[in-house]
Amino acid sequence: MKMHAAFLFLVCLLPVAGTATETELATATVEEVTVPRVFRLDGVIEAVNQSTISAQTNGQVEAIYYDVNDVVEAGALLVKLKDTEQKAALRRAEADLRAATAVMADARSNHKRIKDLFDRKLVSRSDLDKAQASLDTARAKLDAAKAALAQAQEQLSYTRVTAPYKGIVTKRHVEVGEVAHPGTPLMSGISLEQLRVAVDVPQSLIIAIRSKGRARVQLPGGRWIEVTDMTIFPFADPASNTFKLRLMLPKKVENLFPGMLVKTAFETGTAPALVIPASAVAYRSEVTGVYVLDEDEKRIHFRYVRLGDALGEEAVTVLSGLQEGDQVFLDPIKAGVELKRQRRKAREQGGHE
Repeated sequence: MKMHAAFLFLVCLLPVAGTATETELATATVEEVTVPRVFRLDGVIEAVNQSTISAQTNGQVEAIYYDVNDVVEAGALLVKLKDTEQKAALRRAEADLRAATAVMADARSNHKRIKDLFDRKLVSRSDLDKAQASLDTARAKLDAAKAALAQAQEQLSYTRVTAPYKGIVTKRHVEVGEVAHPGTPLMSGISLEQLRVAVDVPQSLIIAIRSKGRARVQLPGGRWIEVTDMTIFPFADPASNTFKLRLMLPKKVENLFPGMLVKTAFETGTAPALVIPASAVAYRSEVTGVYVLDEDEKRIHFRYVRLGDALGEEAVTVLSGLQEGDQVFLDPIKAGVELKRQRRKAREQGGHE
């Protein structure tokens, strides 16, 4: 989530006692600031394009080139239907077009001849009208023949069923040898190029989410991406009292697949929070902590903390383990070395930390 304010930490170089020579280590003061209040929910990845391809002509299934879970490219041949009937219809339409073209040429020639004779007053007006009617009829038959040819070509193309987009086959509805009719389902699939996240949001949050319009989705690996294209359904589910939201993801996001669970985060307002520099956090296996300066004794202590959200790359919120005004060391490695020196010196002197 974008930060509403820049965080400026007061960095000091403080001497740490407990060694033969005092060592100066940089520290920062724990501050309380106002940060966005974020509510996290689980979402499910969905494919925007998911469809079932059906037959558009009659024919026996001759070949099936892909099966369930196969990846297909856009335009790839999926299913081939027997095309004997469609090819015969195409040849018939081509023959009808040739005949109509010949009739049209004859009618045009006859109309021109009658028109010349009429201009020289050698034939009557009715003869010219008959020639014009024959020409109009021939032209209409030619147009019908052209339309029939286009229809026959399209029917033949329907015997080769292709993929409308790149995706994955999710279900096959026919087998080789079955007869398909217009409307018979052939194959179902989804596209991975455009994905979205479906989230069920409690009704108590919907007004804040609608007003803020800010959301994030966590990708595999932990990276968060901002989502600006958000659709909120204008009605609640009466059984769960939740609203369904759809978050549109950028195209071609890697390692995301339909059905996966992902974390989503919605900004619902602001709240006070303790903030420390991200560089001050020390990670020890499953333990998270910071090195804190005891200002009275000028000594270092390691304190366990529970972290909240990261605020950019330089700051992080703290949920527990610290309080406002504490001094944390910016370099955990150097602070850890100094803490070991203090403990060793305390043992040599026979005292306690």
